[in-house]
Amino acid sequence: MSSVLPDLSPSESDHGHSIAASTGLQSHQRNAFYFDSGQGPLLGWLHRATGSARNVGLVICKPFGYEAICAHRSLRCFAENAAELGIPSLHVDYLGSGDSSDIDPSADQISAWTRDIVAAVKELRERAPIQHVCVLGVRLGALLAVLAAEQCKDITSLVLISPIVSGRRYLRALRTARLAASLSSAGSSADNTEAGGDAFEASGFMLSAATIASLRKLDLKARAVPPVSDVLVIDGKSLPGGGPWAKQLAEAGIRTQYLELPGLIEMIMTAPQDAQVPREMIAATRDWLCAISKPELDHGGLRHRGEPGPATASVLVHQEDGDNPLRLTEKALFFGADKKLFGVITEPRIGEIRRRGVILLNAGSDSHIGANRMNVSLAREWASRGYVALRIDIGGLGDSLTRPGQPDDVVFPPAALDDIAAAVELLRSRYAARDVSLVGLCSGAYHALRAAVAGVPVNRILMVNPQHYFWKEGNTLEDVQLAEVVHNPRLYARRLFSPAAWRRMLGGRVNVWRIAKIYAYRPMLAVESRMRDVARRVRIRLPNDLGSELAQIYERGIRIVLVFARGEPGIDLLKLQAGSSVKKLGEYCRIHIIDGADHVFSQSAPRNLLRNTLSSELFARN
Repeated sequence: MSSVLPDLSPSESDHGHSIAASTGLQSHQRNAFYFDSGQGPLLGWLHRATGSARNVGLVICKPFGYEAICAHRSLRCFAENAAELGIPSLHVDYLGSGDSSDIDPSADQISAWTRDIVAAVKELRERAPIQHVCVLGVRLGALLAVLAAEQCKDITSLVLISPIVSGRRYLRALRTARLAASLSSAGSSADNTEAGGDAFEASGFMLSAATIASLRKLDLKARAVPPVSDVLVIDGKSLPGGGPWAKQLAEAGIRTQYLELPGLIEMIMTAPQDAQVPREMIAATRDWLCAISKPELDHGGLRHRGEPGPATASVLVHQEDGDNPLRLTEKALFFGADKKLFGVITEPRIGEIRRRGVILLNAGSDSHIGANRMNVSLAREWASRGYVALRIDIGGLGDSLTRPGQPDDVVFPPAALDDIAAAVELLRSRYAARDVSLVGLCSGAYHALRAAVAGVPVNRILMVNPQHYFWKEGNTLEDVQLAEVVHNPRLYARRLFSPAAWRRMLGGRVNVWRIAKIYAYRPMLAVESRMRDVARRVRIRLPNDLGSELAQIYERGIRIVLVFARGEPGIDLLKLQAGSSVKKLGEYCRIHIIDGADHVFSQSAPRNLLRNTLSSELFARN
């Protein structure tokens, strides 16, 4: 079933401010706040309705793990489009995900997350003058939405995007994806992702043994249909699977619409910097929401709290050593001169007299929670050791606003230095932090280095797997990168005798011209490296000289730490671009290499080594 639908674009908004969207949608407000699910504080984003209010509210349930990382902006666009229709929307982080409180590692996440959705429905009803609630879920979030509807009579309709119908089939798909990832990653192992029993780690996100057991038993086709009046099921054209169950719903008397639309792969299975908003899916959802709702001309005596929710919470933090969980205070806030940058601060315990701060930066286009939610875990651990920890979204990434005239999700935005300087100023002025460190993975490492070179007042930079030490404005990630030049020739040599590689090349699926450029540039890079070493010895300053920049940082007393997964191209690139300068810096430039890790440390064992390494360096005295 298909239809021609209008092209709709998302709006941009800010906490406590109404900001006109450059895309033409009306302005609206969104607030980040915490609410209690009965199991711990959850972070939610409330998108307030504008224009003619309707009698329905929308709760948005994200998919699991890496799919949620990729879909972050798309889910925000679903909420913004609903709010523009007059439908208030609440997008929630489940327990143990995003910025919400941690979850007991042994807990059944399916049961816990279902209760979180029910709590979100009740919270939305208290905060908005609505009569009915629709729940929109993507993938595993769609399955959770159905389970929540079975428990909560306030849920009267569902939007289910590529719903997980069979838990067993979903687990098989996760295991297949993990195996494929391990085979394609030269440094990682396929066997170190189990965490005891039947617990399972998929792309850095853990499912407990109890969760696995629950999923094995779940099959929507074998359950009673949910007690709702209306359901919209949208499958991706490339991954249809919900059609038979949608037919089952219709036969049971539920008003059901089933669509197969493009955009699923681009939304949830494409790296965040390349992910695309599924405009046809959003347009279909808008049309459907309009059809099942009506203008709310009179609130009918409905009581609701109109004020924003609390932006501060005492979150529960589970410790790796199994000791009793900690309670730490976290604050969600917008900051910067125009209050368009978003971050979450984790505060140390009351009475901490050491004025130390640490800022965690985006990795690629991942939001402020970081790859594998690593920034949240690090921030909370370091706050428990006396640091004020701030995880931020650079402008245009995550939940920060995009500057006028700039595209979303740009990994190397020109104004990143200004954003980092604003974060440093926040810690120094509001928290009197005298010692400030920057921590970043991949592009975050690049931004930390650039901030130190530019003179942003920091004391320490901790860079993890940098693949760029310089970036020219106007370049794109599609251009040939120096990381490819130093790394790919070895990769191509290993594949020289691979029949599959030859089939791809002969089938026209390999960019031969790109490979040729990489091979041509490699000897030029080696010659340039030797020339730069000679220039440094005779004190000739050359532009874009990493060795000289590291020396300048050292002279200002800034400690430099680099951590690499073994085999990362950034190691060879450091040798080529910095030359002998690194050794001369001694203890002020420390380098660590971790075995068995991939680029984003998606497996728990090497990720724990990374955490211990970063903590040791952060706590070390200069």
